[in-house]
Amino acid sequence: MDRDTAEPNVDAFPGPNAREWVEFHGENAAPSEYSHEFVWDVTREANGPFVTDVDGNVLLDFTCHIGAAPLGYNNEKITDKLREFDLVEPMKIAGQDMYFGAGPTPEESDVPGSSHLMETLVDVSSQYGMDTVFLSNSGAEAMENAMKITHDYRAPAKYGVAFAGSFHGRTFGTLSITKSKEVYTRHYPQIDGIETVPFCADRGCDADSCDCGFFAGSDSQLRGMLAPEGGHINPDEIAFLTLEPIQGVGGYRFPSEAFMQEVADVTDEYDIPLVVDEIQSGIGRTGELWAADHYPIEPDVISAAKALRVGATISREEIFPSEKNRLGSTFGGGDLLGSMMGAFTLEAIDEYELLENATERGRQAQELLRDDAPDHVVDVRGKGLMLAVEFDTAERRSAVVEESLRRGLLTLGCGKKTIRLLPPLDSSTREIELGIGLFLEAIEAAGRSATVA
Repeated sequence: MDRDTAEPNVDAFPGPNAREWVEFHGENAAPSEYSHEFVWDVTREANGPFVTDVDGNVLLDFTCHIGAAPLGYNNEKITDKLREFDLVEPMKIAGQDMYFGAGPTPEESDVPGSSHLMETLVDVSSQYGMDTVFLSNSGAEAMENAMKITHDYRAPAKYGVAFAGSFHGRTFGTLSITKSKEVYTRHYPQIDGIETVPFCADRGCDADSCDCGFFAGSDSQLRGMLAPEGGHINPDEIAFLTLEPIQGVGGYRFPSEAFMQEVADVTDEYDIPLVVDEIQSGIGRTGELWAADHYPIEPDVISAAKALRVGATISREEIFPSEKNRLGSTFGGGDLLGSMMGAFTLEAIDEYELLENATERGRQAQELLRDDAPDHVVDVRGKGLMLAVEFDTAERRSAVVEESLRRGLLTLGCGKKTIRLLPPLDSSTREIELGIGLFLEAIEAAGRSATVA
């Protein structure tokens, strides 16, 4: 497939083969959250944002697997490097209980492994003084470990602070700090001591104009809950405050500078460890390596995954427990292929100046959307290639997703009325024009739909 000339081409979606695959999958799979009946045919051509399904439909994927495939499909910036190696077995190493190398010394290694990946993560997080990494399987594990190390560091702390609308994972621990959809948490036990404050989603607000509930008069709810400010919580007993710099599942909500400055001021003044969840927003998605880099906050812990291909908890040595076996991973974190892919992704971002590209292509996409969007588009927002379009109703949002599919464009909903767009970080001007053009056609078609309330 020639990426420079490929075009979406959809006959019927989902086609008969896709329906058969979905039915076959469902015979044994537990119910899960599938956004649409797209069935990628891994034996067919795919390149960057272009992918072929099991019915031969060619689609333009502006989801990047919710950011977990940051360069799309079969991207030569990654695959060319993978072809240099004869892959071995076992490729999945038992957690971080075993070492592996590739050659006599790290400097002579042809294969970047977990040690090299951790070195790179420290390098790209050095602006926050971070020097230590723990690798794991997933983003949920990365967040679990962030909660564990901050509780240990602040022992005997008994509180954690999370924000309304947040999503941090589906394990018991991370569900306690997940404050978005009720379906994620219903009937599941919660960790005691988690306090919730509003997330300021009005990116232009300040203390005087805030209507989201975070600011109340001259103070914020975050500050007001602390005992020295007249509240009920001793700040010395807070293990962590955690937030997504840009909320993902909650609706691609971009905070205001005033909100982030207040978070920075409170955590700094009371020495509260700040855990930043970069699982969806990190690894260059916003035009910076970390979304936190856009804001005045100073993370003490960064949790990463998705685009990194492995889970990672990144912090300073003094925050991690010094005692062995205080941390562990369930058969992960030493994944040879995952570590290679993570290292190659970070190399590609640097080698091909993809932070700059994400910024430019994101600006292009927002301009195209704002210039031609109809009145029922409530908002267009984004940083880099982490983009969101909010509609007047949830029904219209769903109709736009469906109309996009009919035109061969894959998108994803989030929040209540929002569609998120995550093109590959190396998207070209042509691909953005093509994708946004299809998306605008879908919006127009949905606007004519009688099914939209």
